[in-house]
Amino acid sequence: SLRKPISQSSMADWASKNLNMHTQGIFRRRISISNMLSWNGGSIKKPMLITSNRTIKKEACEMFKLVQSYMGDRQTRMDRNHVALVTVTKCWSMQGLRDELYIQLIRQTTDNTCYRSLAWGWELMAISLAFFSPSPKFQSYLEGYIYCHLDSDENIAQHIKELVDLKNKKISKSRKKRKQNTEDEGLPISTYAKYCYRKLQKVAVTGGKKGVRKPTVEEITHARNAILTPSLFGSSLEEIMLRQQDKYPGNKLPWVQTQLSQQVLALGGEQTEGIFRIPGDIDEVNALKLQVDQWRIPSSLSDPNIPASLLKLWYRELEEPVIPQQFYKECITNYENPDAAVAVVQLLPELNRLVLCYLIHFLQIFAQPSNVGRTKMDVNNLAMVMAPNCLRCQSDDPRIIFENTRKEMSFLRMLIVHLDTSFIKGLV
Repeated sequence: SLRKPISQSSMADWASKNLNMHTQGIFRRRISISNMLSWNGGSIKKPMLITSNRTIKKEACEMFKLVQSYMGDRQTRMDRNHVALVTVTKCWSMQGLRDELYIQLIRQTTDNTCYRSLAWGWELMAISLAFFSPSPKFQSYLEGYIYCHLDSDENIAQHIKELVDLKNKKISKSRKKRKQNTEDEGLPISTYAKYCYRKLQKVAVTGGKKGVRKPTVEEITHARNAILTPSLFGSSLEEIMLRQQDKYPGNKLPWVQTQLSQQVLALGGEQTEGIFRIPGDIDEVNALKLQVDQWRIPSSLSDPNIPASLLKLWYRELEEPVIPQQFYKECITNYENPDAAVAVVQLLPELNRLVLCYLIHFLQIFAQPSNVGRTKMDVNNLAMVMAPNCLRCQSDDPRIIFENTRKEMSFLRMLIVHLDTSFIKGLV
């Protein structure tokens, strides 16, 4: 369910306090907020947002040209992939530029009379959200803007037509006009907006791309493709099973879950000290994630911590946790009762039950005394690292979160020790 965003009046109030008001003409008259936040075919001489950082001031003006280039409003020799890469890399490397990029995209997708340019602006916003989130201070404003476009396709088409008619009356025939395009080229704007809205919710919680390696063209392409083809990470179990229907129609479990689990074992993970506790190299995990999203497992893997880290990430990023929210209270109530804990599992929807049982069966391998001696990961440690990936506390109260964390761990421990998962053998 969508959270209700901030009101239009709150957005206007935020803009009046944070926009770096531009001026025009020889008398340097201030441009109104509505003009500041409407499509602009020219360049800008200072950032859209107030800042005292000299580097940000300079980079913001250059970035505006990149935004225009990506949207097709400025000529460039670079292809759009490279323009997106340069833009995203600047913001990924320089945190102070991120809000500036998002406010520039808001400007260039407002009162834009060219549908193709408009769509490409939204596309760049979607790509950017795959790499970094806005600051907490700016998130509500961006969320409010995106929310307004979730069901706005007919309004947008009508608005573009009205703007074009208005401009055609104002602009004389002798003057060069910007190419007008009210045709639907590509996806409806609401498709981009819905994707951006979901992506913003996730990236605000999980953060953006981590590691020291800069973004790559492959990651840019992957982020663009994810708008139409959802990733195996961050989707619901049902969506994932639907996507794999063509490739693996007989599978009863998510391919990504079984493949990554088998990779951990194939690389000797059950004999690796600190498995699931020691993270794999983040850049290698990112690289493997790209491959897995293309239904590929590279043969060059050698460190079991890489697939182990990605497997934890897959569980953690599921749209709804393996144990759905409506069962959460029952789990933390029965954290000391083996029979009641096992009974909760039987109540889960069939797909969730199978996925959870596969995970518990997998963890039971590591909990065997012969493996614990090598991994130093006993049942308590396994429950501690895996519980947050299966159960999600909805409270904002630190005391409740702290108390429930202990109960979540104890509940998962009960399952590892007492749940009969023998039926999972051979199930894929």
